[in-house]
Formats: sequence, structure tokens, C-alpha cells
Amino acid sequence: MIEIQNLVKKFGDLTAVNGLSLRVEPGEFFAVLGPNAAGKTTTIKILTGLMKPTSGTASVAGFDLQTHPLEARARMAYVPDFPFLYDKLTPWEFLRFTGRIFRLDDTRIERSARELIPRFNLEDYLAKPIESLSHGTKQRVAIVAALLHDPEVCILDEPMVGLDPHHSRVVKDVLKERSRRGMTVFISTHQLSVAEEMADRIGIIHQGKLVALGTHEQLRQQSGSDGALEKSFLNLTAAEANLTEERAAMRK
Repeated sequence: MIEIQNLVKKFGDLTAVNGLSLRVEPGEFFAVLGPNAAGKTTTIKILTGLMKPTSGTASVAGFDLQTHPLEARARMAYVPDFPFLYDKLTPWEFLRFTGRIFRLDDTRIERSARELIPRFNLEDYLAKPIESLSHGTKQRVAIVAALLHDPEVCILDEPMVGLDPHHSRVVKDVLKERSRRGMTVFISTHQLSVAEEMADRIGIIHQGKLVALGTHEQLRQQSGSDGALEKSFLNLTAAEANLTEERAAMRK
């Protein structure tokens, strides 16, 4: 459902994504982890069509983002870490606007929205200007809008930012339910507990490369750790950093 082949993205002398290849299956809940500036958000922007790769390919739902971008975007949803909403609209107006972008009729918009709005406790905010809402409430509006057209693939970049524990739980439950129904979830997060609890598989990106891939148990075995995902993550990224330093030293 998501396929990346030899993906490279350069910004001048900086290589943000370096030969990344990955396949995420239909209905899989996939979490990507990595230190700051590892290349996670750059990869997501390429996957969502917001950025062109320097080389390599990325496809969503069988459609290449470079050759068939509209077909790919019609089948996906994207929630960035700080979503852009139209501040002068109300949440209900924004949901209708988003639904119409995806060519939903008013009946389907109403049905989908009325299913999701109570789950995210948005009833009291539907008629208020978005500019008056807290960051966490805006985040919930963005997630509801993303799920409105029942996407085949949902890509989320740090979706728990600004959410309280209750609504973080709601997001996790809704995403897991959708995943079990066949929606592919691709989530970037710094919250290792989210990946540990929710993900079918986890990928670790470091310095633009995919340095580890597997279930939590497989990562534990690869890293030689004996406990939580945090220890596996630290061991694997430290090992990759040491290897990079050794290669740099050999070239001198």
C-alpha cells in the first residue's frame, strides 16, 4: 500500500534521505522512529506529494506520487504535526470544505462527521471560529477531517502533539480500529510508547537511512537489548552513529 524504492532527497550538500527502501502492507500499522533531523518528516512530505525526491520513487495505493499524484492523494489522508486550518472557518465548515475536496456529497459528509465528532468530543466546538480553539482541539479537528473520506492510507506526523492523555487514547483507538478494517497507517512519532503499543512493525531512520526494521521483538533481538523499545532504539541509533564515524575516519 506504501512502497518506497531507493529514495534520495538532497538539499544542497545535505542528504536528508539516503537510499531509503520500504514497503508497508495494506492494513498495517507502521511506526517510524528516529532522532531529530533523521529524515522522517522529509520522507513523509515526499509520500504526501508535498516534496519531490532527488531520485527514487514513492507510491501510495499503487499510484506513483510523481506520475499519478492526484490518484494517490485521493486515497490518502495526511495529518502534519502542526496542521494548517482555516482560522476564520468553524470546525463544521472546515469538515464540509474538506469533504467536498474529496468529492463527498453532503449526506456522506454528515454521516462520517457524526460518527467521528462524538469520539473526539468536538460537539461543543463546531460553531466556534477555529482561531479561538486550543492547539489540541485543532489537532482533533484535523484528524477528524483526515478520516472523513475513509482513506486507504493515513499518514500522520507526530499526531499526539498537544493532545491530553484522554484524546491521545481516542486517536490510538480510532487508528487501530481503522487499521483492522484495512486502512494502512504510517505514523512518525517521538513517543516510543505509542510505537511499542500500537505498531505491527517499526522502522528506525537515522541520518536518512533505514537502519532497523521489524516488530518490537525483532528490534529487541537486532539491538541485543532485553527490555523496552527505548533501549532498542538507543542501541541501534548509537551503533549506526558509531559505524558512520568509523567510515568517515577511514576515508580521511
